[in-house]
Amino acid sequence: MNRIFYGLFLLLLICGCREKLTPEDQKKLRHELEAEVPKANVRAFLTEYGKKNPETEVLISTSLGKMKVKLYEDTPLHRANFIRLVKGGYYDNTVFYRILRGFMIQGGHANELDNTPDQYTVPAEIHRHHFHKKGALAMARYDDNINPNRESSGHNFYIVQGVPVSIPELEDIAEQKKLTLTEEQKKLYPKVGGAPTLDEQYTVFGEVTEGLKVLDKIANYPVNPEDRPIKPIYVTMKVLR
Repeated sequence: MNRIFYGLFLLLLICGCREKLTPEDQKKLRHELEAEVPKANVRAFLTEYGKKNPETEVLISTSLGKMKVKLYEDTPLHRANFIRLVKGGYYDNTVFYRILRGFMIQGGHANELDNTPDQYTVPAEIHRHHFHKKGALAMARYDDNINPNRESSGHNFYIVQGVPVSIPELEDIAEQKKLTLTEEQKKLYPKVGGAPTLDEQYTVFGEVTEGLKVLDKIANYPVNPEDRPIKPIYVTMKVLR
């Protein structure tokens, strides 16, 4: 029955009927998409999916504007996972549920109060050359004390806004975090800003290529004391190529 149910919803998606799904149906669809991933063999599942689905560009449409993101090919598991969820409609009618001005915006939940637990995690693909500059796209994860391998959430993502970081500040952070700074980090952090305190701790698997002004608009949106937007910022996504 689960596979029949999933097949019916895939048919609806192919017909372009996502907007007709009820909130309850969307919740069931998200559950089905996650349940299809075998927890014991996530790497093999996503590797195979990635071979058949090589796309690297996604359009994120929000109630405050649009952002285009490029996904990195050297983080293949995260790229495949994100493409799969986007194609399946997982992120449609979700929201940016956590906003920290000058730091990042976080999304992946059906609404700002629905903290959906992960049904699987994605093996870490942390590279020094992919760092938390402004516009970086990364996956959230649980803390090291319960997640020593730094595996990523299956669906929760964030986009960095950050602030400009001077070279002295950057060197202090590098010393504290035991990081070896690249020339690109030294060049971009003072110029465009970012969140270097997160470097080499989370998997950065893409970046915003168009729509940084929209990122700023979302990051500067009024929030309540729990860092949630005072009005929901809705999201839909589609694969471009």
